[in-house]
Amino acid sequence: MAHQQVHTRERLYTCSDCGKGFTKSSHLLRHQSVHTGERPFTCSDCGKGFTLSSQLKVHQRVHTGERPFTCSDCGKGFTLSSQLKVHQRVHTGERPFTCSDCGKEFTQSSQLMVHRRVHTGERPFTCSDCGKGFTESYQLKVHQRVHSGERPFTCSDCGKGFTQSSQLKVHQRIHTGVRPFTCSVCGEGFTKSSAVLRHQSVHTGERPFTCSVCGKGFVESFELKVHQRVHTGERPFTCSDCGKGFIQSSHLKAHQRVHTGERPFTCSVCAKGFTCSPHLLRHQSVHTRE
Repeated sequence: MAHQQVHTRERLYTCSDCGKGFTKSSHLLRHQSVHTGERPFTCSDCGKGFTLSSQLKVHQRVHTGERPFTCSDCGKGFTLSSQLKVHQRVHTGERPFTCSDCGKEFTQSSQLMVHRRVHTGERPFTCSDCGKGFTESYQLKVHQRVHSGERPFTCSDCGKGFTQSSQLKVHQRIHTGVRPFTCSVCGEGFTKSSAVLRHQSVHTGERPFTCSVCGKGFVESFELKVHQRVHTGERPFTCSDCGKGFIQSSHLKAHQRVHTGERPFTCSVCAKGFTCSPHLLRHQSVHTRE
């Protein structure tokens, strides 16, 4: 009978709170937890609660490390069969979700949903500190570290902190000497793909981003954006000690050393300290003239 209701769409069990109907009493019971907030199945490791025992069972794999669903192509394991199904599209090349605006294809419906915000301009995740909007929640989370100062990813070699793990990964190449991105013209290696693209403009002379006010060209769009502040007078980075504004965060960081007294750039000849590397370079000419 329950199965026939799938075809007839008969929904005998109705939620008394919102009126939503269900074909099975178990489905109604599960739904009612939305209203009651009840989560009777609790993880003994971390205390997180779940509405269903099956949800708890899947969650516990986070703690046990169990990954029962394995890819036959590469051996990678997953906690859910649905995750494996999505992953296998990496090998098959299947991209069943297509953007109706630009034709771009995706392996997951959630990826398509986020992508469509490029066309709609929707930015549902907004920073409560500065009002900046983001298309994904994780982008907002990373951005908020600008305000909180949190840098959870720390370099084990020098102690420098980063807001993202990807930034730390790139930074560590300074210590390891790994330069995986190579210029096809001169063979010079770089730690980031963006750096090699920027470098290649030395050979091509290409500067595709042009200032509409003065005509100056730039290799990257963000360079143009920063430059335009010269014309607009915008100084979005403000010192909390004296109120002075700057067009770049790096300029603010260097300026703040005036207040903190920090002088991280030290002359190898006389040990004099400076707030920024250009000041050190200028100073070192004193010794080379001697």
